[in-house]
Amino acid sequence: MKDILVALGRAARSLGRRDIFWHLLWPGLLSVLVWAGVAFYAWTPVTGWIFEQVSNWSFVGGWISASETTAAIVLVLVQIAAALLVVPLVYVTAAMLVATIALPLMLERVARSDYAEVEQRRGGSNLGSAWNSILAGVLFLAALLISLPLWLIPGAGLLISVGLTGWLNQRAFGYDALMFHADRGELQRLRDDWRPQMLLLGGGTALLAYVPVINLVAPAFAGLAFVHYMLETLRRHRLKYGVTVLDAEPGAIR
Repeated sequence: MKDILVALGRAARSLGRRDIFWHLLWPGLLSVLVWAGVAFYAWTPVTGWIFEQVSNWSFVGGWISASETTAAIVLVLVQIAAALLVVPLVYVTAAMLVATIALPLMLERVARSDYAEVEQRRGGSNLGSAWNSILAGVLFLAALLISLPLWLIPGAGLLISVGLTGWLNQRAFGYDALMFHADRGELQRLRDDWRPQMLLLGGGTALLAYVPVINLVAPAFAGLAFVHYMLETLRRHRLKYGVTVLDAEPGAIR
């Protein structure tokens, strides 16, 4: 837990760097603009379609047809579920932009200044990052669709969203954070051995998606936190097992 808090603190410190801050901001802004446009044009037909599908459920349709009040309550629940659904859609879009474009650029800058002593062994690649991100996004959306009926239960949508987003974070950003520095064996081993901690970090940063204003930078901040956490984990792993670590440059984090 302490290492996770340290990684979050280092990521927050990195926010003050001009060469980092823009890459934290633009993926969230672009994603919000895209989905705000989609919601503006599709809100009424989509919520109407969902309400119609729910009305066809045998155990709900009778209640709706028997009472206007029940129908109004169900419609409100549908609208709330649809509104909550927009949040993970915005997040996954921004996360894909971060993983494929912004994070490799931030990784290069952070590693040069904070982890210069960690040798680059290129176990991953930009192509591998893109494939990993696309697969993570597809699995995330599939799980989201399967879970949709549960979103009508008050509170369930938020829990499902945070859980799935936490999984998405560790799946997408765990690879990207290590792809330049770890060799192939380290890349797989560290992500397997530290998966519970990565899920905890992913879930914690997923909660930021529901904090107004901060949610604009939440996906990129999550990626940056994974960079600090996984590179520090890699550095300690090599020191522990006697693997060569380059001499640290002045100012490198220890």
